[in-house]
Amino acid sequence: MQWGVGRLLARHEIANVWTIDRSETIHGFYQVAQGVLQLKPGYELVAGWPDGEAVQYTPILQACYDRGGWFYALFDQNRLVAVVVLDAVFIGIHKNLLQLKFLHISQQCRGQGLGQYLFELACQESLKRGATGLYISATPTENTIKFYLALGCQLCSEPDQALFELEPEDIHMQYIFDG
Repeated sequence: MQWGVGRLLARHEIANVWTIDRSETIHGFYQVAQGVLQLKPGYELVAGWPDGEAVQYTPILQACYDRGGWFYALFDQNRLVAVVVLDAVFIGIHKNLLQLKFLHISQQCRGQGLGQYLFELACQESLKRGATGLYISATPTENTIKFYLALGCQLCSEPDQALFELEPEDIHMQYIFDG
């Protein structure tokens, strides 16, 4: 693997996900209007994780881990550079999807196929667990949504109500496995 070593993440390593360099320049944001994705111009320079993100979300990720969530990380030397998290709770209108809870790639490692690789690993793990697809509640940034659309993800016709209430600005998508 050209980008380093991949392995399952241990619970005590969860706090290390905040060392991923989340910085990016955003030139547009998606929103859903009458069931249609619309790209709106906008500009934001993201220097890293929002203040308080680690404090707020580390316990959420730990709870996901404790209920059987799947955490897979890529490392360059000993530095965590990418991670994917799959929740263990079935959701969606038919309770047949697993949530892709977290997928982040360090800025300096983007554009090398790591995101697609981790997405595919999450799909394989979801299939092993009996899911028929993934549910994604994605940040509405242009690059993020284009990434998921390029992988074949589609807008949910009926978002998961609890996740929608928690993240109403996110773009709620699904990826249904073939067959």
